Amino acid sequence: MNSSCSPGAASADAMTPLDRIDANDPALLQEPYAYFARLRNEAPVYRDLKTGIVAVSTYDLVLEVNRRPKIYSSEFAKILKSGGQGKIDPEELAIMGQGLPWIDTILTADPPAHTRFKKLAMKTFTFQRVEAMTGYIDETVHQLIDRFIQDGQVEFKTQLADQLPSIVIADLLGLPRSDIPLCQSFLKAAITRLAGGAGREQRIHAARQEIELQQYFLAAIADRRAQRRDDVISDLVHATLAEEGDARPLTDGELIGMLHQIFTAGQETTAQTLSYGVYQLIRHPEQREALERDPAQFHMLVEETLRHLTPTNNMWRIVKEDTTLGGVDLKAGEVMLLRYGSANRDAAKFEDAERFDVKRANAKKHLAFGAGIHTCLGAALSRKEMQIAFPIIFDRLKNLRLAPGENFSFAPSPLLRGVMALRLQFDPA
Repeated sequence: MNSSCSPGAASADAMTPLDRIDANDPALLQEPYAYFARLRNEAPVYRDLKTGIVAVSTYDLVLEVNRRPKIYSSEFAKILKSGGQGKIDPEELAIMGQGLPWIDTILTADPPAHTRFKKLAMKTFTFQRVEAMTGYIDETVHQLIDRFIQDGQVEFKTQLADQLPSIVIADLLGLPRSDIPLCQSFLKAAITRLAGGAGREQRIHAARQEIELQQYFLAAIADRRAQRRDDVISDLVHATLAEEGDARPLTDGELIGMLHQIFTAGQETTAQTLSYGVYQLIRHPEQREALERDPAQFHMLVEETLRHLTPTNNMWRIVKEDTTLGGVDLKAGEVMLLRYGSANRDAAKFEDAERFDVKRANAKKHLAFGAGIHTCLGAALSRKEMQIAFPIIFDRLKNLRLAPGENFSFAPSPLLRGVMALRLQFDPA
């Protein structure tokens, strides 16, 4: 189950047998789409002989797995927390032992536990709550742009794309905005441990920060128990499972598990998609001009960007019982990797799928937010942030362009497809 990279791994060209390709080679992770196409065409359900991991790559098969949670389990916390290794370094494990044990709640839980916890979480992300944030998100985007609009240049990823969802999630949770830099360091640590590809020292440092994040949330939980506020942490602290026949409040461990996932997922997808969408629209001026003539269509940019990027490029599952998928026999206990990034480039679902096209009629059929019971609970909020932000960005930053020498690239992660940086120039206001 080792996901480490092998120096000198064979490339994904058509002449190289699939079993000689290291799927986690940094060069392949930077540009995985030729490899994805080969998997879809040659082995839609592919068992890697080196790792034993079963990769599922076509749209229909990834969707099938998501629709069968009784067969394909999401209880993969051990794999996720180890960055895909399946085992954790003893020092890192000792550090994590200083905090509360992980409790499977949403992402890494199966029904009935998943059903209970997600139902509670969904009550905090109601349609009414998200819709009521429209003016507030609009104002926040303008405030962020005001900070750099006179400079004529910006590192967009850190100065806007990261900041907007961080502010929104902090305000929703009821965390002080002055703590956002600290929270962003916690987020980076969480991503380091979950995404895979990090070295031992990085993971140990990240583990220490994860314990600090737990302590930070525990203090917020204690505060809300003493005095309820109008925020998501209060909602969860004072919630019960009464509808499930259990009137008790959530334990600290359950609250930490839920808050950790809301905190992480509530920021990363939006930040990455904003950055990638701006980059792609700069590269496609004809599509940009069409959207600027009709700003009401910017929602199409959101969906096509989510499809084309797919921030959560891959995600784990565990086969719970012997079964067959796509003509391949699977055994209970096998580890599976759902390749969402490949499914969203499947030409059987999306015509000319490699092309970035904001006019794509079925772009919203993408699986960037997952599918089935594990559809991301923050999807509506993420969409709302981007639907508001994109038109404001292209309206206010005139003659928006890549900075000279900008080397657009992605972090080499086996799970996540994250933009490293995006340096832009524009005409100062």
